[in-house]
Amino acid sequence: MASSWEESYIGGLRTLAGDDRVLISIGAHSLVRDPQGRIALIQRSDDRTWALPGGTIELGETLRDCAVREVREECGLIAHSVTPFGLYTRAKDWSPNVFGHRYQHIALLCRVDSYEGEILRETDESVDAGWFSPDALPEGTGGLVLRALEDLAAFERNGVFALD
Repeated sequence: MASSWEESYIGGLRTLAGDDRVLISIGAHSLVRDPQGRIALIQRSDDRTWALPGGTIELGETLRDCAVREVREECGLIAHSVTPFGLYTRAKDWSPNVFGHRYQHIALLCRVDSYEGEILRETDESVDAGWFSPDALPEGTGGLVLRALEDLAAFERNGVFALD
């Protein structure tokens, strides 16, 4: 089971820094595909957007471990191997989240190469989840999903690692 936000490393930092300061968060997001080429998306419990499983790293955790943990926590799948295909710094996107907090998110994007299990429709961090064709994404899909699909296609086509 996941720890509460208040118990998480970034939650503790937010408590110390207060609500107004921009914090840097580091984490990972994963693009999981099923044998039909559909992608796993979760509907986030905080803002109801459809998103890739992902989140912030915990103290002492590797980015690989973060990617694997977030897939398990947010959609119930057990990721066995991941391949990084992008690193996003979102250096200028400091829009407040639904709680009014601002972050510069640094995120490693990973392709899940093998996994097991069945997708969970609801978890502590999501209100729905499912498999979606990349050309038929649900309304409310976040921009990170579209960017990740484009960058993964470039990575698989010619080995270009997305870096910004």
